Amino acid sequence: MSLALIIFALVLIVVFGVIVIYNKLIRLRNTVKSSWSDIDVQLKKRYDLVPNLVETVKGYASHEKSVFERVTEARSMAMQASSPAEKAKAENMLRETLKSLFAVAEAYPELKANANFMQLQSQLKELEDSIEYARRYYNAVVRDYNILIESFPSNVIASQFKFEKGEFFELEAPEVERKPVKVSFS
Repeated sequence: MSLALIIFALVLIVVFGVIVIYNKLIRLRNTVKSSWSDIDVQLKKRYDLVPNLVETVKGYASHEKSVFERVTEARSMAMQASSPAEKAKAENMLRETLKSLFAVAEAYPELKANANFMQLQSQLKELEDSIEYARRYYNAVVRDYNILIESFPSNVIASQFKFEKGEFFELEAPEVERKPVKVSFS
């Protein structure tokens, strides 16, 4: 009788452990989805802001047509990207084209002093900060989720229920981040 009770208790502990781990995997998977949604919301705000910024600069620098076309094209590609890796690649391209747009704006002092341009630039800076915060949170949640999927005994449960690793959202390729910064005083 006592052996049957011990076996029952062990089975109950194992079942309880599986339930706890499964629920934790579900919670983390949903947190990954939710945090990705937060990034997506911030990116959509940026996509809505970019045309206003382009139009403001266009008014002062109408002959810089190629810059405006590249920004518009990069924005379109970023909006169409779906996975975190595709989105990161498209966001890198958009970020670079926005840098060229601001470089054009630097050549026009009256534009830099324009209140509308300054407000749009400030909004873009705030959005970039929000995107960075959301990206860090998302990557932290993905890290925790992936660790749980790869750790024993939760990896057994994750593989049985077909939980897949999350994808990080990295804006800069590691090779680009590791390049030395070029400083010139000429």
